[in-house]
Amino acid sequence: MADPSSYRPQPGQIPDSPGVYKFRDQHGRVIYVGKAKSLRQRLSSYFQDIANLHQRTRTMVTTAASVEWTVVTTEVEALQLEYSWIKEFDPRFNVKYRDDKSYPSLAVTMNEEFPRVQVMRGPKRKGVRYFGPYAHAWAIRETVDLLLRVFPVRTCSSGVFKRSAQIGRPCLLGYIGKCSAPCVGRVTPEEHRELAEEFCDFMAGRTGTYLRRLEQQMKDAAVAMEYEKAARLRDDIEALRRAMEKNAVVLADATDADLIAVAEDELEAAVQIFHVRDGRVRGQRGWVTDRVEEIGTPELVEHALQQLYGEERGDSVPKEVLVPALPEPYEPVQQWLSERRGSQVSLRVPQRGDKKDLMATVQRNAVQALALHKTRRASDLTTRSRALEEIAEALGLDTAPLRIECFDISHLQGDDVVASMVVFEDGLARKSEYRRFQIKSFAGQDDVRSMHEVVSRRFRRYLLEKQRTGEWVDGNGDGDGADAAGAADGGPEVAGGPIDPDTGRPRKFAYPPQLVVVDGGAPQVAAARRALEELGVEEVAVCGLAKRLEEVWLPGEDDPVILPRTSEGLYLLQRVRDEAHRFAIAYQRSKRSKSMKAGALDSVPGLGESRRQALLKHFGSLKRLRAATVEQICEVPGVGRRTAEAVLVALAGATPAGPAVNTATGEIIEEEEGTAGPVTVSAERGKGS
Repeated sequence: MADPSSYRPQPGQIPDSPGVYKFRDQHGRVIYVGKAKSLRQRLSSYFQDIANLHQRTRTMVTTAASVEWTVVTTEVEALQLEYSWIKEFDPRFNVKYRDDKSYPSLAVTMNEEFPRVQVMRGPKRKGVRYFGPYAHAWAIRETVDLLLRVFPVRTCSSGVFKRSAQIGRPCLLGYIGKCSAPCVGRVTPEEHRELAEEFCDFMAGRTGTYLRRLEQQMKDAAVAMEYEKAARLRDDIEALRRAMEKNAVVLADATDADLIAVAEDELEAAVQIFHVRDGRVRGQRGWVTDRVEEIGTPELVEHALQQLYGEERGDSVPKEVLVPALPEPYEPVQQWLSERRGSQVSLRVPQRGDKKDLMATVQRNAVQALALHKTRRASDLTTRSRALEEIAEALGLDTAPLRIECFDISHLQGDDVVASMVVFEDGLARKSEYRRFQIKSFAGQDDVRSMHEVVSRRFRRYLLEKQRTGEWVDGNGDGDGADAAGAADGGPEVAGGPIDPDTGRPRKFAYPPQLVVVDGGAPQVAAARRALEELGVEEVAVCGLAKRLEEVWLPGEDDPVILPRTSEGLYLLQRVRDEAHRFAIAYQRSKRSKSMKAGALDSVPGLGESRRQALLKHFGSLKRLRAATVEQICEVPGVGRRTAEAVLVALAGATPAGPAVNTATGEIIEEEEGTAGPVTVSAERGKGS
């Protein structure tokens, strides 16, 4: 725990101007980002008597080891820079909103030749129009099903679309009138895009004009005694009205606004957002956050606005944003929103009427969301805490293993031997810390030897990082052991310690676990323990989990530890082991797939993908390339004589593949001289030559 006075800036050193500041811990990681109208006043407040600070602020300043700042011109620039740094560094003491679920949206892929209507989750893509988000995917599908009668836009996947185009027959939706079947040319790309535009206009709230136009067309058809057409238009109008009824009018003046409400207690806060377009609720979403910094409702609202609109532009930012409390000051935030929209945005607290009543509804949703989240999280936290405590008790550890690393070996009959390392922190997977290894020191199948190599390489890098920062030296006190370890591992020389000075993020293998788990029994555990002892790492515990009876093996023990089948600790160890196995299998399969696709030219040193393609394009086939001379190969741009000779050597050592056979017809497919592609040779049986 650091003393804030040890890194307090000198008097007069901090400028009295707007800016953004960062606190870093002893490893250089950014742990807090903040902005201030006056850097001098704000930073000075952190270095007062520590007893007067809020408990969370006190924890932050004692965890930090340094502070730095960046001066900006305006408060709007400070707001933008703060948002960018929070997204980049993910500081542990900043408010981090997380979706309580992945909300689905209705998306129209206007970036494709034939736009497709579908349900999408996750980050937004360029060229795709989104509507929502919605609370349930089934609500989107019901609405789309009603609208397809009027706007028969494509909804099928690319595979189905291409298949229908190949066979010249549309799918079922094309036959029942819920798709215009552009796959078989019933409509042109321009006509289909016009349908998609009308669909988007209707979903965006421009419904009145379209309904009136359909009603007039229905009347005209009736007057002209085209009763079937009039009946079809009548049914279309009814379908559109049913779709509109699913979103009741909540604001009579056709308002476009987002309403944000916050429910909070001392530890957590929940945010609910209603997206109102054309007076109707078009989407809803919610976030939950830990209150890791001492802030009130105005600051929570400001962080919610950053999270909600930080990646948005244009009409995605509404004309009006209604909040329970205004940020202090609110003018920079309002200006920032206006810049993102491209026109004036009103940020205010509703005082009366329908908007205040709707805000009360949003507030009730926020309260319910917080209560539900606390119920779920209490159970989750209790379960994870109990699991870690059970593991610590079973393995005889002094403290609960907050960071667990698990290693697994994977291969296919001794080929493509790889290993995986997965990381769990506080009982949850930390996928950004996962690592993959190729076994380098030997060939063939030996899981015990492979485990020793992988654990050694992982902790050599850890010791190298410690030596770089001066936290560790070898027995001679000169640090040569860490350098030797790094060189033996074949890893790159790393300068600047475990934290990248440019990004503030930890480098690979910078932090040790409290527990290493290996997939296997006593031999694998002994190999991992021997690797740690050879490197002098004593503070890390080791255990193994054998698949057969789910036994937990400890180093030097003749008998395993048997955890009850209902033990939360065993469940956690199984999840860690299974995740390491999954990650190793995925890597091993990807390597095997690449090796199966590799050709004779892939082994030529200095011959990259571009020059391989140039060679094949120039000669048309491997058969022609194999028959070429060195001088002919040198005619290809970028290929020198040495590379040409290496190509011929590689092709001479490769066995030419046999002719391909069409399994459906029995025909042999061969390469014909003078052509760049295959031709079909008829194989007639029963006829002599």
